[in-house]
Amino acid sequence: MAEVSSGMYGATDDEESVRTIQAAIDQGITLIDTGDFYGQGHNETLIGRAIRGRRADVVLSVKYGALRGPDGSFVGVDTRPAATKNFLGYSLKRLGVDVIDVYRPARLDPAVPIEETMGGLADLVRAGYVKHVALSEVGVDTIRRAHAVHPVVDLQIEYSVATRGP
Repeated sequence: MAEVSSGMYGATDDEESVRTIQAAIDQGITLIDTGDFYGQGHNETLIGRAIRGRRADVVLSVKYGALRGPDGSFVGVDTRPAATKNFLGYSLKRLGVDVIDVYRPARLDPAVPIEETMGGLADLVRAGYVKHVALSEVGVDTIRRAHAVHPVVDLQIEYSVATRGP
């Protein structure tokens, strides 16, 4: 049975999606990257099913903070520490894990200083829910300010043959 995709790429089949993730792990793929807003949590649920019993075989990288409306449209970003804890709680449950390896805000929240966001993330590292903190779609100044609060392990940024902006 085809269902709405976890993202924006058309119809998919949940069972085939789980089998595909498991086949990738069988072939040595170790990094699984997702966002809690992909399919409004659906993608995390599929990944959770696929990695059940195989958690030690993968590194989970999760983006959070993008807000979605009932129709799936993007309606903003929220990286306040309280919201971050909320997003993390749901991700842990959907993924069926106790810790996320790499956790990152999906975008810079214009209403929240990066230092405040990083302070909240550092608290989650100290509490053992997150191993490493990363960033997505930010510039050099933001990386420096963030890293001054807590180490940043990597950066996701759109740079490709089609997108040469950075």
